[in-house]
Amino acid sequence: MKYLLIYVVFLYSNIILCQQEYAWVYFKDKKNVEYLINNPELILTEYSILKKQSKGITIDYDDVPINRDYLEIIEGIDNILILAKSKWLNCIYVEADLDLLYDLNDLSFVDNVLFANKSLNPNKNTNHENIDDYPLFDKTIDYGSTQNQIEMLNLDFLHDNEFTGNGINMAVIDAGFVNVNSMSSFSRLRDSDKILYTYDFVLNTENIYQYQGNSHGTKVLSTIAGFIQDEFVGTAPDASFYLFRTEDVSSETPVEESYWVEAVEVADSLGVDIINTSLGYKGYDNSDYSHTQLDLNGHTTFITRGANIASKKGILLVNSAGNSSTNGIIAPADSQGVLSIGAVDSEGVYASFSSQGSDIQPSIKPDVVAQGYQSKVINIYDQIVSNSGTSFSSPIMAGAIACFMQAYPRLSANEIMNLIRESSSQFNNPDYQLGYGIPNLHNAYELASNLTLDNFIVYPNPVINYLNIISQWNISNYHIDIFDINGKLIYSNYFTNPRTTINTDLFSKGIYLMKISYTIDGEYKSILKKIIKK
Repeated sequence: MKYLLIYVVFLYSNIILCQQEYAWVYFKDKKNVEYLINNPELILTEYSILKKQSKGITIDYDDVPINRDYLEIIEGIDNILILAKSKWLNCIYVEADLDLLYDLNDLSFVDNVLFANKSLNPNKNTNHENIDDYPLFDKTIDYGSTQNQIEMLNLDFLHDNEFTGNGINMAVIDAGFVNVNSMSSFSRLRDSDKILYTYDFVLNTENIYQYQGNSHGTKVLSTIAGFIQDEFVGTAPDASFYLFRTEDVSSETPVEESYWVEAVEVADSLGVDIINTSLGYKGYDNSDYSHTQLDLNGHTTFITRGANIASKKGILLVNSAGNSSTNGIIAPADSQGVLSIGAVDSEGVYASFSSQGSDIQPSIKPDVVAQGYQSKVINIYDQIVSNSGTSFSSPIMAGAIACFMQAYPRLSANEIMNLIRESSSQFNNPDYQLGYGIPNLHNAYELASNLTLDNFIVYPNPVINYLNIISQWNISNYHIDIFDINGKLIYSNYFTNPRTTINTDLFSKGIYLMKISYTIDGEYKSILKKIIKK
């Protein structure tokens, strides 16, 4: 019996010693940084490069991929599993034996190992940089069941002016997109080839529909892109979409934060304009991994640090504030660079479940609100149902912003977020329940009209046959390049007339980027315009 007891104790001790843990492994440097920055076409799509140029966003160290040599070394170590990676934060998220993770600190190229289990980190100050700042319808649209959640935002004004999200690339990051590839309410989206790319970061496959375990993303997407004639209209039914799955509903662990950052990095490389995330993180299955209220300060959690970088890259991030009421905002909604969305009911009254902000966050949270109580969504059976949560107020708002972005494509993400706040019902007296209040997209449109002056008018857009270009400043010498969605140059010509016409009959149906280059008052300038070919 004594021998048996000793054996059991020995076995238990070995189990403890072989305990599997999770950690972010940060690298000290990257390879060929200067060369890749000077040759960005090797690491970014042409569309992404042009978008950054048009917004004055610098391609920098963050855009350079992780050193592949470092990955191969760690991949070659037995019993280490790489689960996710981030080029922006120059790290990987791994699972391994605790002692093995400690040993990684001895590798010359490893800067730091930060455990997901906070109790294993002797020094909570990880010395990472804080980032503090940063007409496809008839004129009359029958919204049916979605009328209230659209008209609450005065979004119908933009729709009436044919701003329905055309030419805007949105990424939706969520938990599962069951039946999006077959539902009739998404047939309009599919038939117009508006689903550009999908990827499941949990299962590492482009077949996002393979996973059938959760349909949360299906409902979320429906509030933006769902369409049932005279019964249901999403807020941006003519936008184009990238669908990413990063949430593993079978468990709640920090790897999901890493999946999310990786997805946002991919979105940035593809030139995505706006991202909706109806996810957020605070508590985990293992409480040692959970974030405290003080961690939700806009720059501490891994996912929030990734969001801060995304904001600097010019992506407009829209995120659910959370359904935690007085228990506070979730990450990454705590980021100053994220437009976090709370929830109200159909009358515009605060929904009691909607997460409230606090002075812990660096800015007012939530930023704004939209209908999130009894929102109309479409389930996997093509049925219109009512669901509640900031999971739905967020995409409703994100779709509205996509329409606004179509109206003013030259505005930066920060400019758009500021205009959305300024147009809101309690801009002059924000609070921690409603933030700046309910946005008014008509007011935002009028505010923006005083900020912009476009040198060139391009119409009609969408175009069927002939595209007209008119210089408002009578510029007579300019060059036009047109790129497809993959960044391939398909048209290039020089013009000497303020008015010209381009025959688009040979263009395939889809989204294009037009670059107009010219010199005025001795200064070289260029502008970008998104073109839709019907």
